[in-house]
Amino acid sequence: MTQTQDATRSRTFSWSDPAAGAAHVGRRGGLELLRAMIAGELAAPPIMHLIDMARMEADEGRVAVELVPQEFHYNPLGTVHGGVISTLLDTAAACAVHTTLPAGVGYTSLDLNVKFLRPVTVASGTLRCEGTVLQRGRRTALAEAKLTDAQGRLIAHATSSCLLFALDTPA
Repeated sequence: MTQTQDATRSRTFSWSDPAAGAAHVGRRGGLELLRAMIAGELAAPPIMHLIDMARMEADEGRVAVELVPQEFHYNPLGTVHGGVISTLLDTAAACAVHTTLPAGVGYTSLDLNVKFLRPVTVASGTLRCEGTVLQRGRRTALAEAKLTDAQGRLIAHATSSCLLFALDTPA
């Protein structure tokens, strides 16, 4: 007889009102805003709590985030879901673009092109995703992100284009 169901697991998490953090977008430069989140002065966005992203670093044109793979990230094949990996890559690439923006300028991702190179499991150890800006113009920016495992092996790579635009911010 084979067992088809393991012991049930549970996970809970909480987050702060995202509108409170969003109120600062456009009033601060991107790097200043991200550093305020890192320092705990502003709440992290709910997505970071949802997938359990850990440590973040931000410098001009570069952002790194970390994630420890957990069972709740798994797909039916017993590996971390590609959507979780893509979320890490999108976060690092887009936030790298954000670090280059002055107050009053926003962005949105136009595309995300991902290459998955090796599977990820809990045995992969802490994942590190580093995004860097390759080029930034007045209307668009191009960034890349590289995801590595605890042994420094490249897990996935992405490029992302972002549209840059003026924000309507109340005075």
